[in-house]
Amino acid sequence: MSTKAVAALSVGFTSGLGLLVAQIAFGTFIFSGGLAPYSSQGVGLILFANFAACLIIALAGGFRGAVSGLSPTLVIVMALIGSTINAAGHTLFVTTVAALVISAVITGVSFFLVGRFQLSNLMRFIPYPMAAGFVAGIGGVVCLAAMSLMGAELKLQTLPALLQTPLLWKWAPGALFGIALYLAMKRWKNTLILPVSVVCAIGAYHIVLNSLGISAEAGREAGLLFTSTAGGNLWPSLSPVDIAYLDWGALAGQIPNMLTLVLIAFIILIMNLAGLELAAGQDLDWDREFKATGYAGMIAGLGGGAVCSMIVPASLRSKLFGATTRLTGVCAALVIAGALFLGDGILEFIPVALTGGIVFFAGVGMLDEGLLKNYKQLPSSEFVITAAIFLTIIVFDLLAGVGAGLVLTLVFFAVRLSRVGTIESRYTLRERHSNKARSIPELAILMQDGKRVRNYRLRGYIFFGSVYPLVDELKQCLSEEPAPASLMLDFRDVTGFDVSAVNVMGRFVKSAHATGVEVALCAPLEQFMAGLKRALPPAEFNRLLVEQSIEQTLERCEDNIISVWQAEDGMAAKRRAQLLDTIGDDVETYLDRQVYFEELMDELQRWLTPRDHPAGANIAGVEVGGVRQEGLELLVSGRASVRDSRGSRLRQFVPGDPVWLPGTQAEETAAVIADDPCRTMLLTPEARRLLEQQEAQLALKLYRYLLGRMPGLSKQPRH
Repeated sequence: MSTKAVAALSVGFTSGLGLLVAQIAFGTFIFSGGLAPYSSQGVGLILFANFAACLIIALAGGFRGAVSGLSPTLVIVMALIGSTINAAGHTLFVTTVAALVISAVITGVSFFLVGRFQLSNLMRFIPYPMAAGFVAGIGGVVCLAAMSLMGAELKLQTLPALLQTPLLWKWAPGALFGIALYLAMKRWKNTLILPVSVVCAIGAYHIVLNSLGISAEAGREAGLLFTSTAGGNLWPSLSPVDIAYLDWGALAGQIPNMLTLVLIAFIILIMNLAGLELAAGQDLDWDREFKATGYAGMIAGLGGGAVCSMIVPASLRSKLFGATTRLTGVCAALVIAGALFLGDGILEFIPVALTGGIVFFAGVGMLDEGLLKNYKQLPSSEFVITAAIFLTIIVFDLLAGVGAGLVLTLVFFAVRLSRVGTIESRYTLRERHSNKARSIPELAILMQDGKRVRNYRLRGYIFFGSVYPLVDELKQCLSEEPAPASLMLDFRDVTGFDVSAVNVMGRFVKSAHATGVEVALCAPLEQFMAGLKRALPPAEFNRLLVEQSIEQTLERCEDNIISVWQAEDGMAAKRRAQLLDTIGDDVETYLDRQVYFEELMDELQRWLTPRDHPAGANIAGVEVGGVRQEGLELLVSGRASVRDSRGSRLRQFVPGDPVWLPGTQAEETAAVIADDPCRTMLLTPEARRLLEQQEAQLALKLYRYLLGRMPGLSKQPRH
């Protein structure tokens, strides 16, 4: 037998024993009070659910070594269902089981659908403070219920009686056992602590009873030991004829509690998966885990069981001890099955105080996990949410806690999202230009007045909580000096808008237009534009500058600032004089270069072939519509643009530029398209070879010129 198999049998057996003890305690607690005459049958239902879930998740889940069972967090909700059904006797038992079965099947189907349609990522958005508040609140209720199970009610009027000797002996041993058991497991983390301590406690309890002369029968009559109610078999607990005892009206009245059970089951599964990923350092396939748990819920429900899911400590133990195999979970399931089919005789040896102690142990663990640990770990603002949900559950009930949790979750998300800045970056036209070729005066205008065009790149989902800080900054921009001429909003990284945000943005557009500022939108969502169209008058909407690419939007803003500069009066003469002083040297350089280019063209005339291209013609680039680049082309008049397969301009050529793109850059473009009627001079490969052979100095002069005009190589300003 392999080492891993031995580890799997060992870990599976000890995990199964621990689960068996806990599940018996949980089943006894759920089927207490008016359901006490059916406690053995109830324990059978819980054990069957545990067996089915442990076996199915071990075989179908993605985490090898998974051990599953009923979470203590769900116990209080299941007990609430049984204690609030308005029925008695066998009708109460059948109706309670029916409610638990339906809840398990609905939960299983829901889990399966989430995994089947790959919706598990949507489940990850339950905020941790809310989940921690539920765990802490239910842990507190479990502790109170454990005290009640041991005959002690924690109320203000009953507090003095708790310390009186008769009542003290009922609850103190169980409470102390639960606290000691939790501290021991937290300190040493040994898998044998729970089963060994339970066996020792049972033995010690019976020794004390014998020393006091109390027989087992007398102990059961006094309520110190459990009494068998199933007559031997623990499962099946119901038969088809029992449906006649079902109270449909009482069952319908449990729909709110049943839905609460489903909701809590979702929260528990999400927390378990997230916790196991963190503790094990392993990514899980959540869709697969949801489907596996869904199968388990449906089969456990149809078999008369209850909702179960993966248990993190037991599953993590498999990895720590090298038992990461499906055999571990199967072995744990077989331990549960053995107790299930051996009968309910084992229940008669279990003290009531021990069961209460184990339930108390589970409650203390949830209180520590949900409340005490998070007191130091969570920020104070988030811990307030956890504490509020905890207190709501303790003071009122679980349904009120669910409602408070949902409200606080909405507030939590609204506050968090409103703090996430919607502006990714800010810049002006002085920092970034479009790829349109500009003349020297236009470039000078952009450098001088480019700061009057403010560009904002937005991101994320913009809603009512985040749109107001955004609009406040945009409004502040309108009042800054120098007064802006254009405002560009880049929506390429925006995922969506809500209606409130669209309306607020619409009001801002009107206020911007009222101050004479043009608003340019880059790649806005169709939904956003449809909302703006409804929110704005037609004249205001049609005034918007809307483009789908960043280069086109920048070009529109550049055109606007240039036209504004040219149209402004008053200081126009002085500004033009300043502009001429600024660009004087650049104009001289540009003219010298153009003269040099024209002289070069004259010298190369015998080697060049003139070509005329109408506007929109494909001049060069990769093969498009049969057009191929035949050699080096030099643009002598007109303008042409390099455009990709989507039609977006990547670069613009002006007279004097080589219409040629080297290597991979040419492969990424569709073509060079003439923006205006253009004339080029073509140097074919054959003509180039002859030029190099016959006029080497002229060829070298051409190559030096080309190097000076290549992007990134020329230090001269590009026009």
